[in-house]
Amino acid sequence: MDRPFIFINSAMSADGKLSTKERKQVKISGKLDFERMDELRAQADAIMVGIGTVLADDPSLTVKSPERKAARKASGKSENPVRVVVDSAARTPPDADIFKKGEGLRIIAVSNSAQAEKIKILEEKALVIKTGTDKVNLSELAAKLKEMGINTLMVEGGATLNWGMISAGLVDEIYTFVGNLIIGGKTAPTFTDGEGFTEAEIMGLELISAEKIEEGVLLKWKVKGKRN
Repeated sequence: MDRPFIFINSAMSADGKLSTKERKQVKISGKLDFERMDELRAQADAIMVGIGTVLADDPSLTVKSPERKAARKASGKSENPVRVVVDSAARTPPDADIFKKGEGLRIIAVSNSAQAEKIKILEEKALVIKTGTDKVNLSELAAKLKEMGINTLMVEGGATLNWGMISAGLVDEIYTFVGNLIIGGKTAPTFTDGEGFTEAEIMGLELISAEKIEEGVLLKWKVKGKRN
């Protein structure tokens, strides 16, 4: 395979929303799911998010547990996985938490239409990969990450990146924690937004497992591909 094993991990409301209509993050899962997510991060070679997630939530994308960080160090790795932001127009703020917190390589993936001045600023803080004309070519980016030795890539959203990765056929598995709350709102981001599939293009999944965790359920899916 000329790309890493790629999985999406996400928490969503019972009605499939990732956050509110103001794009404010809501606490959807509890401590057990947080620990599960931290373990997934610790095991991954890289974590990827879209620029929308960076602008809305300003995540650090670091491993939180001191024990997990120590285990990574003991095995010769950096404390944190490589952190990747898909940012076609180079909009990542230079003071984003991803640059401030934790050791490890940061990668900003931009398109060839991104402004040179913005790229220059980001190059002082991260490895900048250019691919695609107006938008980042996700397939090319995945191949470049594999060339760099990244064999397992964890995608943490948001809705636009999830759509881009799934529609490009780049996702192997999807893990969704479905919480016990309704958020609503036609403009609130769902698990996958983007332009959406036609009926003929709909993506099929195979259920790996369904597990009750605290007040919600964790669904693990294998991506099978187009249903028809």
